[in-house]
Amino acid sequence: MSILYAEREYKMSERLLQRCLRLAEAGEFTQYVVQCTRMLRNLYAEQRQAIPYKKVAKMLQRAQQLLVWEDEAEQLYRDTQLALSSTVAARRAVLALLPDRILQLEALHRRARSFTTYNMVYRVRIAYEELQGNYQELIRVTGAASRRLREGKLNARRFDLRFNHFMSIYAYLRSRQPVQGLRLAEEYSRDFHPSSNNWFYFQEHHVLLAMHAEQYERVQQLLGVIIKNPAYIIQREAALQRWDLYRAYLDFVLPPQRVTTSRQRHMAQWVLQLPEYSRDKRGHNVAILVLQLLYFLREHNLENVLLRLERLRKYQQRHLYEATTVRSRLFLRLLQLIVEKNFDAAQAAERGKALLLQLRETPPPGEAFAEVEIIPYEHLWDLVLGLLREGPPVANEPA
Repeated sequence: MSILYAEREYKMSERLLQRCLRLAEAGEFTQYVVQCTRMLRNLYAEQRQAIPYKKVAKMLQRAQQLLVWEDEAEQLYRDTQLALSSTVAARRAVLALLPDRILQLEALHRRARSFTTYNMVYRVRIAYEELQGNYQELIRVTGAASRRLREGKLNARRFDLRFNHFMSIYAYLRSRQPVQGLRLAEEYSRDFHPSSNNWFYFQEHHVLLAMHAEQYERVQQLLGVIIKNPAYIIQREAALQRWDLYRAYLDFVLPPQRVTTSRQRHMAQWVLQLPEYSRDKRGHNVAILVLQLLYFLREHNLENVLLRLERLRKYQQRHLYEATTVRSRLFLRLLQLIVEKNFDAAQAAERGKALLLQLRETPPPGEAFAEVEIIPYEHLWDLVLGLLREGPPVANEPA
């Protein structure tokens, strides 16, 4: 268009600019609206077309003002985004600023009423509610966005529906509403193409929802579909190990006849080779140590049960000291009871009632790197007691 304009091809330039302007307005790309209207204004001025000149000059003035508001909103959002991707201390510092920042963004959106300003408010509010661990409000925010989209109040060309779906089911998972979240995950899964990385991220939360809802047959079906995806094998090593971790947990909750002995041996060998602490498995270290403990409880191996319990105790002392790790600490205290009560399931259950009640009343943390509960700790405690009822661990007899 610039070349045509420079060559004084006014008619063709005008047609292309008008077409570009319509597309920019439909997509609410204000910066392109400004560029198109500026060029049209100049074109009409050179042709001495007063009426279209005045009309497009007013459009340009409105678009320029809108762009100022959008730029201000985007600057606030990018400042927030940068702080949230930094250190834990930086995230906590920006957390205190977010309520005022959200008010500023909402004021800008009331002036602009554009998709860009709405999206900045929406993104910062989601970040704030997630950091707060306020998952019920996160459900409300994502639900409101879905309704606005259905009612035609959001730009369907610009709104990231898949991100909204993901945050919605994540909030249901973390707020301990897995049945409702699983129902939505089944509905939302059609919007994620199996060839994209987003599909694997979404399915990871889909699997966890099914785990938390105790729909283990569904977990088995989902894992079967996921593993058969041609892109499965090219995921990062850390992602592949997470999938193996989920499959290993599934081995403990499916009926024994559904899991082959060779499969058990293979998974047991893999689990026991995992390091007891690894930074690249941050958020899953407790899950790994507990899984190792479960294997040895099933094998009635006293020495290794005591060793894993000691490693859990040390891990708690070194890494689980923040307020966000209360649930993990409570569960590990429950596990220590099985030694105190000499591996007697009935006595451990009775002694752990108060801790279990406290665990049930403690909500999941809001921190992004909190320990992931592949199976809720409450369900794991039932599993541990069930293994003890099958027989306590015993010492290996000397050769």
